[in-house]
Amino acid sequence: MIYPAPLKKGDKIAIISPASHIRHEYVDAACRIIAEWGYVPVVSEHCKGSRGTYSGTVEERLADLTAALIDSSVRAIICSRGGYGVVHLLDLIDPEIIRSNPKWVIGFSDISAMHAAMHRCGIASIHSPMTKQFAVGGADDECIVALRNILEGHLPEYCEPSHPFNRPGTATGELIGGNLAVLCGLQGSEWDIFAPDKILFIEDIGEAVYRVERMLYNLRLRGVLGKLRGLIVGRFTEYTSPDGNGDTMETMVHRMVEPYGYPVTFDFPVGHIDRNLPLIEGSTVTLTVTPTATTLRHT
Repeated sequence: MIYPAPLKKGDKIAIISPASHIRHEYVDAACRIIAEWGYVPVVSEHCKGSRGTYSGTVEERLADLTAALIDSSVRAIICSRGGYGVVHLLDLIDPEIIRSNPKWVIGFSDISAMHAAMHRCGIASIHSPMTKQFAVGGADDECIVALRNILEGHLPEYCEPSHPFNRPGTATGELIGGNLAVLCGLQGSEWDIFAPDKILFIEDIGEAVYRVERMLYNLRLRGVLGKLRGLIVGRFTEYTSPDGNGDTMETMVHRMVEPYGYPVTFDFPVGHIDRNLPLIEGSTVTLTVTPTATTLRHT
């Protein structure tokens, strides 16, 4: 896996909207903070556009993404928001463009599909908050500071409190994951990232317990869930809990992974929440789960 080079003062950071349209003030706030860091923000032509729920047509969104990828002076690309729409671009992006000029791609939620495209090309990327977090949290927000540190070449290490459902253990492996529904929608395609021997992190929003269970059963039946090296259960938000069968998301996931022996940590701060810690997709990490804490160290 190739890690894009650390940024230097004066490098450009592009902001694009490959999926849904974005509030202009969020982009403006991100630009201000990027400039404060000593970098040059570049807002793509259609970043602030609006066409239905999208920022632009497929052709316009693809043009913005391609322009940011081929511009050698752009060293990182922040996706303004998720929503829905990146899947429209996957089979239109030339993989050689991604491979020939590796740069950080940043975002979460629907941007998980973009991370899958980067992973397919062997380039690490950053699952991270986007422009809203810049606007709401500001430059001193913990997650924004962590994102800046990664861009400047400092690999993160996180230590989080224990959860009653955690399963202790230590595992080292490649970190993959993101929005579970988006990634499950790519199964069986060239952009399918699920594979044995990985450390998987998952999160989602607005998905009922039974729907998440169905996705995990798919991974079980494919022989992936039982052959992971570790599982990081992020935050699942905006769903009914418990459901009609009395399950919470946590009790359901705990039951699904009970037959396996790898370390599992619950309630990790990643997902559609204010504290959404940046994680490097495709990086080698060591996950250590003890009765008192969970540590995730990127190497």
